[in-house]
Amino acid sequence: MSVPEYVREASRETAHVHPGDKLSAGRRFAYVLLLGALTALGPFTVDLYLPAFPALESEFDTTAGAVQLTLTGTMVGFALGQLIVGPLSDMIGRRTPLLIATTLHLIASTCAIFSPDLAVLGITRVLMGIGAAGGAVVAMAMVRDLFAGRRLVIMLSRLALVTGVAPVIAPLIGSGLLLVLPWRGIFVVLACYGALILVCALFALPETRPKDDRVSSGNTSIRHRYRVVFTDRVYVGVLAIGAMTFSGLFSYLSSSSFLFQTGYGLSTVQYGLVFAVNSLGLIAGNQVAARLAARYGPQWVLAFSTGMLLVSAIAIPVCAALIDGPWGVIAPLFVFMTSCGFTLPCAQVLALDRHPDAAGTAASVLGAANNGIAGVISPLVGVVAGITGGITPLSMASIMIACSVLGILALWLVVRPRTLGQLSD
Repeated sequence: MSVPEYVREASRETAHVHPGDKLSAGRRFAYVLLLGALTALGPFTVDLYLPAFPALESEFDTTAGAVQLTLTGTMVGFALGQLIVGPLSDMIGRRTPLLIATTLHLIASTCAIFSPDLAVLGITRVLMGIGAAGGAVVAMAMVRDLFAGRRLVIMLSRLALVTGVAPVIAPLIGSGLLLVLPWRGIFVVLACYGALILVCALFALPETRPKDDRVSSGNTSIRHRYRVVFTDRVYVGVLAIGAMTFSGLFSYLSSSSFLFQTGYGLSTVQYGLVFAVNSLGLIAGNQVAARLAARYGPQWVLAFSTGMLLVSAIAIPVCAALIDGPWGVIAPLFVFMTSCGFTLPCAQVLALDRHPDAAGTAASVLGAANNGIAGVISPLVGVVAGITGGITPLSMASIMIACSVLGILALWLVVRPRTLGQLSD
């Protein structure tokens, strides 16, 4: 199937100058820190309060399922917010949607502190998710405004590092906060984080989308921007790969506490160490992937990493059956998390590099799909556990295996690596 002309026009690079290439190493590092903080706002908003679930259940005299709905609402808001902010940032610039969204996050976080019941808390959580979406989308879009080709790989690998590690460490930080604060204190911390992001965006983050690059009034419809990205075969393929990788990751996150603490009897500290080790795998995967993708092409890194996702997911129940104790699960899990670190930045590069004129829209759909689909798929671990008699290495790995298979099919049947060339300089 041939690519429509407007997709080819949106993907041409020859007419664009990349101002990020002129930045000093110090300025690029500052951008990494600031945009990384923007990106982390979403995962911390979603996951920081997870350890407070028992306290919420007790204070509001409700069920665990009702408390879980506040998490679902947050992820739905986060996904919807990205779908709104992304196209707007393409049309009117990056700063204005970011400032509006972050202000909403700050107000909603403040309201959450004083929530009188679970219903009000649920509403504020939806609004917090929408507000946090601004940073997630705008950070990736700004990187695409500033960089292309191999340097884009390196910069996006830094953001992918935050995207992958933040959901893993956020519950650990939340647990630490609950040692010294009541559950409402977590929302005080999130409000302060949002306020810091707002101040930085106001005074330290310039507009990266020049007026000349914003689409003309005849091409500003959100429908047009979505058509641009969804008619690109490669974009749709890497969208599926990213979503399946995130779904496998969240399947692990949603079930690991039951598996390791209840199933294997690990203490809270030991469980935290398992998270820390897996975080190191994500970090290593991200950094190595950036170098390999710049040299060989992100599509070939994906060919390796998606295969390793499947192999390591299959190894989890196999090793658990052969090796007594938690190490039979921990070792292949480390490989799985490292493979996630390889996969996520390469999927982002292939998605954004093709759409410089629709970077906000492309980033928003990518983020919404990752979180929305993962939010739907990861609870399936509980469904499988109900059939198999509890959360075990097999029930957890079954969803991870299925996600890995779907990611591999998307790569070879939709993206088709052999049809893609190398990244430009």
